[in-house]
Amino acid sequence: MSVSPVKRQKMESALDQLKHHTTVVADTGDFNAIDEYKPLDATTNPSLILAAAQMPAYQKLVDDAVAYGKKLSGSEEEQIKNASDKLFVLFGAEILKRIPGRVSTEVDARLSFDKEGMVQRARRLIDLYKEVGVSKDRILIKLSSTWEGIQAGRVLEAEYGIHCNMTLLFSFAQAVACAEAGVTLISPFVGRILDWYVANGDKKTYEPSEDPGVKSVTKIYNYYKKFGYKTIVMGASFRNTGQIKALTGCDYLTISPKLLAELSKEHVKLTPTLSVKEAQACDLEKIHLDEKAFRWHHNEDQMAVEKLSDGIRRFAADAVKLERMLKERMFSTENGK
Repeated sequence: MSVSPVKRQKMESALDQLKHHTTVVADTGDFNAIDEYKPLDATTNPSLILAAAQMPAYQKLVDDAVAYGKKLSGSEEEQIKNASDKLFVLFGAEILKRIPGRVSTEVDARLSFDKEGMVQRARRLIDLYKEVGVSKDRILIKLSSTWEGIQAGRVLEAEYGIHCNMTLLFSFAQAVACAEAGVTLISPFVGRILDWYVANGDKKTYEPSEDPGVKSVTKIYNYYKKFGYKTIVMGASFRNTGQIKALTGCDYLTISPKLLAELSKEHVKLTPTLSVKEAQACDLEKIHLDEKAFRWHHNEDQMAVEKLSDGIRRFAADAVKLERMLKERMFSTENGK
């Protein structure tokens, strides 16, 4: 349906309409994008921080992180790790100056199968935020949605009052286990689910309502609302605005600057597709997953198994690239290179 130029000027943009029904989160480490689109919250990950850290505008943060790593001394490896953690926190603290809500900061993906390692690293990040005057209430610690990650989330929430954002979530089993663990928020990856089905099936295009990623998040949202789970559902990893609009009404949606820009220029009427009332009327049955049941149900979903392992490898690879960049900054000049 075409909209006349006069009506288009009066009608709110798709982005502004979306904000009436869903909390919009910026999926970026770029402060300019946050200033422009004014989201409530923001998310970061190793890939986003790696990209931002190479921009000229953010070299002061990189320099500060390098100085911090050197000040703590220790082995070369320890200095780089401390500088990396500090860089994540410095970006997060700067982002928090620009938003009213919370920022998500990710624990190293290489710890994805180490429950205790994830708990310790999360507490370390929270301590670093405290050093720069940021309360833990404004932080979401991102953890991979492995069984170990979900149990680390359970411990952090229950024992330390640290809010967690479970990332790399692709299967219904992961979503159920996260709800049972009582984590604050989950990030089901819409776009990466679609990518898998396009790559592995005959169908190459999907209408938004039939998009496998959209259907996955819809089922999770309905399950959480039907059974009264407090865990927030935040759709993530979008490939197009159609996916976003098809999830209008979801608790949160985290969106890249490119798609935020597209939504801000669109003038079509948005109506919520997800609602608590409809969710409570759906026919989903409640299930319980211990570790054995979780591993079996997750393993039955080939897409989720492949995308979880691929996502962990990608985030780990970007963490390694970031450390190499920091190593170059920290040690190449003093070695006379």
